[in-house]
This record gives sequence, C-alpha cells and structure tokens, in this order.
Amino acid sequence: MNRAEKTAHFRRLHQREWPLLVPNPWDVGSAMIVEAAGFEALATTSLGVAISQGKRRADETSLLENCRHICDATDLPVTADFENGFADDPETVGARVNHIFETGAVGFSIEDSTGEPNAPLYEFELALERVEAVVDANARLPVPMVVTARAENLLYEPTQLEETIRRLQAYERAGADVLYAPYIRDLDVMRQVVSSVTRPVNVVMGFADPSITLADLAGIGVSRVSIGGGLCRLAMQAAQRAATMMSEGDFRFVSELVPLAGLTRCFTRGD
Repeated sequence: MNRAEKTAHFRRLHQREWPLLVPNPWDVGSAMIVEAAGFEALATTSLGVAISQGKRRADETSLLENCRHICDATDLPVTADFENGFADDPETVGARVNHIFETGAVGFSIEDSTGEPNAPLYEFELALERVEAVVDANARLPVPMVVTARAENLLYEPTQLEETIRRLQAYERAGADVLYAPYIRDLDVMRQVVSSVTRPVNVVMGFADPSITLADLAGIGVSRVSIGGGLCRLAMQAAQRAATMMSEGDFRFVSELVPLAGLTRCFTRGD
C-alpha cells in the first residue's frame, strides 16, 4: 500500500464492531515480533523509548527517530506517541506535526499534560487551542494523519471524570479523529467515556483491570485497544529478574530462553 492507502486503511480499522488491537513496540526488533504475531497496526510508546534508553522521559529527537525506524521496519500502519508535542504554545506544536509526518507514521497522539509536576495539565482553553492547532496543521499535509487527542487529567485527578469528558468532547469538536483518556481502570467508567462522544475511543489496558476482556470492550463500543509501555515493561521485568538470579549464582532462567531460531524468524526484512 502507498501512504494514502495505508492511512485510509488505518482509518477504516477504527470503524469495525470489534476493537482494533494496537500493541506498542519500543524498537525495531519488538515491532517485527508483534507484526509476525498478526497484528494489523502498531503504536509507538514514549515510555518504552525512555525505558530502553535508561531515562525517565524520552526527548523529541529520540521519539521521532524511534518512530522512523519502526515505520521503515514494518508494512503495518504506525501511529506515533508524540507526548505533548514538546512545546506549550499551539503554533509551535502545530508546526511539529510535519516532523511526525516525515517519519512515515499515519497517525499520532497529542496529550494535554505539561510535564511539569507543579502544573501537570494545560488549562482547558490552552489545551483546546493546542488540539485545534495540530488538527489544522494536519489537514494541510499531503495525506492527513489520524489525530488522537488525549485527556490526561485522571492521572492527577482520579475522581474528575466530568473534566475528562469535557475535554474529550471539546477535542472532538476541534476535529480529533480518535479520543483517548488513559488511566481508566473500570469498565463502567470506560463505558461512560465511550458514550459521551461520537468519535472512536482508544482504551489503554496497561492501567486497566486485567480481568476486562476484548469482548467486554467491544460490548461497550471501544474502537481501539493499546497497551502503552506494557510490553517494554514486561521485557525489562524479565531482564531484571534474570539479572537478580544471575547475581546470586542462579542460572535456572536459561531454561526459559526463547529458541533463537524462533525469535530471528521474525527478523527477515534486513536479510
């Protein structure tokens, strides 16, 4: 597929009755693994990039480079985690949309968190202006990407669902294609969010009740399901466990190693 076809295909994947499953690989190797597992689209993860670099937060250059490498390594549609756009003012954030487009991504997310502990959320009006700016900039691209707008307030205000819905509804009016409120754990709260808007809603299961099933999510109308930095965290947990065992002279973890042939079977693109 060319870029226009891939973007149109990615949009259509949000319109089905069954949710689109979008794993979040953190590098080229993990992207190839999840592609081989049969997924239809991928999303990058800023947390995964940061963890893999031993940082608390990834910078703009690292995220763009990571996205470009993943896009080059897979034929699947890729949507980019671009955090808050690495700028506060709407004009600068809008100008950076082109940087995402140049990576080969067919979509991206923009969030309303500032990254500042003392004032973690953009005020409502500024947050809305930022979404309006990226939607406007995106519309001027040769092939507009799928814009996902994120309302982050539940991380800082766990009981303020009304504010989450207020922001998502405003972002929908501003032209966002997909709406996303991380940090929701409960299925009933997810249902309230989905029913409050008309655009597709993404749910991230990295923070949710693990007993929730894909059928449950389909039943309340969720359109897309991601895992955030979950895959990277799981891999790092395995590395941490093995390192602890090895430091104690315990090598039993080698019995759990994935056969090399089975792993590298996914890595055929560069051959």
